[in-house]
Amino acid sequence: MKLTTLRYLWILLLAMPLAAATNSQIYVLNNAGTTISVIDTATNKVVQTIGGIEVPEAVAFSPDGSRVYVSVGSEDFVDVVERKTGKIIKRIPISGHPNDMAISPDGKKLLVCIATTPGAIDFIDTTTLTKTKTIPMKARMHDIVVTRDGKWAVAGSPAGQYAAFFDIKNEKLDAVMDFDMGVMPLALDHNADGSGRRLYLQLNKLSGFAVIDFATRKEVTRVELPKEPTGFGSGGAPSHGMGVSPDGKTLWVNSRPANSVFVYSLPDHKLLGRVPMQELRVPGKPAAGSRPNWIAFSHDSKTVYIANRGMRSVTAVDVATRKQVAVIPVGEAPDRMSTLVLQ
Repeated sequence: MKLTTLRYLWILLLAMPLAAATNSQIYVLNNAGTTISVIDTATNKVVQTIGGIEVPEAVAFSPDGSRVYVSVGSEDFVDVVERKTGKIIKRIPISGHPNDMAISPDGKKLLVCIATTPGAIDFIDTTTLTKTKTIPMKARMHDIVVTRDGKWAVAGSPAGQYAAFFDIKNEKLDAVMDFDMGVMPLALDHNADGSGRRLYLQLNKLSGFAVIDFATRKEVTRVELPKEPTGFGSGGAPSHGMGVSPDGKTLWVNSRPANSVFVYSLPDHKLLGRVPMQELRVPGKPAAGSRPNWIAFSHDSKTVYIANRGMRSVTAVDVATRKQVAVIPVGEAPDRMSTLVLQ
């Protein structure tokens, strides 16, 4: 069976019609362990566990789905894994401690955020499986997204308080956009031609998100999440994890103080509702939240998945009804997630 891959679901709409997809799998990075849990979106069950990778940070896929690329948080490497067997077939040295990464829509270039001070973006040629370039930055890099047309990548820096725009074809830094807070996870909304329409940024002191016009690279507005409920603690950042559905109709944004995920319509950013996450209850103590973290979607936009970093689980939610349909046990401290789409 031929496979088409997708980093955060963006490549799917570029590579082939959405209706052609038959199923998808969610790759869950268990960040405090050595495993990756693979969830089948048809059954909402773990169908594979890839082991032997200490502190997996991020994952991407080759266009045919035969290879899985994993940034290794405990070492300065990107591991190349054979998808079916889960075996590491090559280790690619990089310039420092890796964080998030993204792959170009054609699958030829892998961009890796380097979190070692002072920070950088590494480019990897996926044909030769070698690092081809390091672009030094002024602060550690954290998360990265790629436009569906394959022209631009945007990476954020919490310490540097900026978002950096990269020309993928020419492998160069194009511009830096400064903010008054650290830049955390990012998400993209696209135009019909695959170009970026809106860039959404979570900022480390904002319980909400900033909206950036991609063409002009100017901030349009900031949206604050509802103030209620509250009382679950922030865990370092009040809002950490967001995603645009593959059909471009909704934006899902989590809140640690509310122990919830809030849903907004696009492109008008109207609040549609809230999905509460699981609570941990211990007699004699206040209820603890699940620390909702990364967000990913099934290929058909029907199900959204939220990593519960504090509960070793992933919650599956029906997008139409905003009701939980499954809580899926995974490994230690599930963090970033990416979606592999099967055709």
